[in-house]
Amino acid sequence: MPGPACVVFDPSLTDYDFGPSHPMAPMRVDLTMRLARDLGVVADGTGPGLPTVPAPVAGDDLLSLVHTPAYLDAVRLAGKDPGRVDLEHGLGTEDNPTFAGMHEASAHVVGATVEAARRVWTGEVVHGANISGGLHHAMPDRASGFCVYNDVAVAIRWLLEQGARKVAYVDVDVHHGDGVERIFYDDPRVLTISLHETGQMLFPGTGFPAEHGGPGAEGSAVNVALPPGTSDPGWLRAFHAVVPPLVREFAPDVLVTQSGCDSHIEDPLAHLMLTVDAQRASYLALHDLAHEVCDGRWVVTGGGGYAVVDVVPRAWTHLLAVVGGEPLDPATPTPEDWREHVRLLLGRTAPPRMTDGRAPTYQDWVHGYDPGAWLDRAVHATREAVFPYHGLDFSY
Repeated sequence: MPGPACVVFDPSLTDYDFGPSHPMAPMRVDLTMRLARDLGVVADGTGPGLPTVPAPVAGDDLLSLVHTPAYLDAVRLAGKDPGRVDLEHGLGTEDNPTFAGMHEASAHVVGATVEAARRVWTGEVVHGANISGGLHHAMPDRASGFCVYNDVAVAIRWLLEQGARKVAYVDVDVHHGDGVERIFYDDPRVLTISLHETGQMLFPGTGFPAEHGGPGAEGSAVNVALPPGTSDPGWLRAFHAVVPPLVREFAPDVLVTQSGCDSHIEDPLAHLMLTVDAQRASYLALHDLAHEVCDGRWVVTGGGGYAVVDVVPRAWTHLLAVVGGEPLDPATPTPEDWREHVRLLLGRTAPPRMTDGRAPTYQDWVHGYDPGAWLDRAVHATREAVFPYHGLDFSY
């Protein structure tokens, strides 16, 4: 179901840069936008495609919807004194090294996500995306996991202040969306769902089924802790067993999603085994769910993803194509000009096609589950922990 949509982008969003040796290379955003433009997914100013709109910088009025004044001051100070170590606020660590202009670059990401949310909420667009966003680990008073300010949480709180009764947040990053969950843990108006590699094996070490919401908000936090090695069929089975029934029952006014693609088999920082094809399938499912439950109102962010050439540009170009209402055929070749740009820039051979050659399929949960399988036990534990709070049968 197509409708007006946009991507919020400014090349200076790549100023969010922890340095050349850091996994979260801003180049991944640049390569994505180049690929999306070369394929006609994003308009280049002369033809069709998803329009690009300016990305504002968030002021303290927005940032303080989530973050403490002391933390904002600490980030400003760190950005004026690169190399500064402030362990109390999580700054200057290996994960979150300080850099010049840290506050301004981080506030720019927040402003872009809030702008996407604003355009969706006012009806200017049905879908709004910010692929530089999705910084889901940031806490109100500290940086964590490559995330300085939590753009997603700020946008959700902004939506609530504008009159949204309920917001559903779905996080498909390989890491638990702990910051967003923690910020809204006691708020029954926000449903947070995170599908991630189990915290037994991966940062941040949280996100288990028993973490299901604070007093008065029980069932509002949903965690699917997947075993390492989970591939397309198992991941899609888990997704469809948990996400659609809960989002339908919750009936949000807006769907907000974090689209980290570090669940891919080639990602260097985690241990799931998805392909770009399954990731594309999840984007299509979330798009359809937004139209089914909240009149298409869908705010989309990026997130993790550290296979900078082989995965991120293809996954997020598929995401933007879905946002724009014109999904790409997986067999589409990547443009020769884009591959040549990668070769000249990095000396790398870029993927020749937009597919990993898989046709994603899965067995629906209604056919029963296998208690001998780690994946099925994980999914069952999540359903058992939260479905009753929503009046849903967790068995099948």
